[in-house]
Amino acid sequence: MPTIAIVGRPNVGKSTLFNRLTGKHAALVSDMPGLTRDRREGEADVWGHKLTLVDTAGLEDAAAGSIAARMRAQSETAVRTADLVLFVLDARDGVVPDDAAFARVVRSSGVPTIVVANKCEGRAGTDGFYEAFQLGLGEPVAVSAEHGEGMSDLSQAILAALGLEAKVKKRRERGAPDEPADGDEDVATSQPIRVAIVGRPNAGKSTLVNALLGEERMITGPEPGLTRDAVATDFDWGGRSVRLFDTAGLRRKARISEKAEQLAASDAVRAIRFAEVVVLLIDAERPFEHQDLTIGDMVESEGRALVVAVNKWDLVPDKQKKLKELRETLDERLAQLPGIPMIAISALAGRGLDRLREAVFKSYELWNRRVSTPHLNRWLIEALDRHAPPASKGRRVKIRFMTQPSSRPPTFVAFCSRPDALPKAYLRYLTNSLRDAFELPGVPIRFKLRKGDNPFARD
Repeated sequence: MPTIAIVGRPNVGKSTLFNRLTGKHAALVSDMPGLTRDRREGEADVWGHKLTLVDTAGLEDAAAGSIAARMRAQSETAVRTADLVLFVLDARDGVVPDDAAFARVVRSSGVPTIVVANKCEGRAGTDGFYEAFQLGLGEPVAVSAEHGEGMSDLSQAILAALGLEAKVKKRRERGAPDEPADGDEDVATSQPIRVAIVGRPNAGKSTLVNALLGEERMITGPEPGLTRDAVATDFDWGGRSVRLFDTAGLRRKARISEKAEQLAASDAVRAIRFAEVVVLLIDAERPFEHQDLTIGDMVESEGRALVVAVNKWDLVPDKQKKLKELRETLDERLAQLPGIPMIAISALAGRGLDRLREAVFKSYELWNRRVSTPHLNRWLIEALDRHAPPASKGRRVKIRFMTQPSSRPPTFVAFCSRPDALPKAYLRYLTNSLRDAFELPGVPIRFKLRKGDNPFARD
């Protein structure tokens, strides 16, 4: 049975990761650094393969003979005897000197290593994640061990490093991405897809939720603001498990006066951040008002997949003309997300719900899409040939290498000579070209520039 050692500085989340992978709370977890002292072993099942995990004490400099020194010796022994090392760092702290020092220890062991950038939930860990490239241990994997985010990517990386293939049945249901660019299929997770229904008050959100659930679960009526809590309901939607969030209507802050409405609005915003796909429900009789567009912009900034549903479509007289007008308005007013799916529905009559389901699942698949590094760099060469980066102060800007460190949403990082010298217009060109080349309409794309050469190039 292959053995995997989990190492890193104190309090970077090694024990939390150990518990997450083993599926047990065997290791003590606390904010107090140095809680783990002895090596702890556990068994993990990674996509059908039984693996031995070793949780180790934090690596830190210490005086000879001290407890900390003996803890470090235990950890170094675990590294030498392992088949694979998971080198964990705290992405919120970034790469600190101790990380760099202990990375040299791990490299000198010659044991295959995966850098795990932990605590990557939200935006706080973004910069630290990109700093992890400089450790020279390969492409990092972004995770949040506490929240269970990124564990599928980590499992895939573990099996690849050990030369193993997934034994569990590979499926497209329940959130597995559409055919990835490298031809491999991801293994689906059993977690339900989190879908939030958002919009202005009285757009018909609760009516839509009731129509999807097939029962009068939510209170509905002509009065705006009936829904206050973000209510979550699990149900089977066309063979997939979905957790559906009905949210309170979002109005402009200046119009929110009651304390209950303030709390309801905050709850709705949290539902957007927690969701994976957001359905923005708009009223066909009053479409794309300022607040609709503000909500759409919020969804994009939070990095969630977006589907626009136009409700009360049965009340529209000239449907083809109206649909064309709405499409043009959507493309113009939310230009940062070209290709957003827009579905005409009638929640009250139950029409258009099958098309809405297909759009939600497709957006979820695109949001999870991974593009292989070789394909990305072939695209990059072609994009640079078509339109070379503009010179700045008489000097060319060289973009040397590109990779996709994470999905959900698709996030890409390119290494170049002078990131600050590239104009925003050129970044938009690269982002739009990337979106077209790999068919990523309507989902947020994060495109980051970092200074440096190809981090995987050999000297």
